[in-house]
Amino acid sequence: MKRVKYIGATDAQVKWGNNDDPREILKEGEIYKLASEEIHNWHTKFCLKRFPNMKFNSVCFEEILSINDVI
Repeated sequence: MKRVKYIGATDAQVKWGNNDDPREILKEGEIYKLASEEIHNWHTKFCLKRFPNMKFNSVCFEEILSINDVI
């Protein structure tokens, strides 16, 4: 299962594609398990395992490629 790190969000990133606002829910720097990806022509939305009914703009995350990225 792919893991991603939340790196923060701006108003524009939240509004683009009518995403859910992660700023009151997620903690910057925290690692989350990705449940699914919704790929569109101009953006991608991430659904996280802990928040399966919400969709967040993928630019608000960095993909964790290996265990060294977590440390």
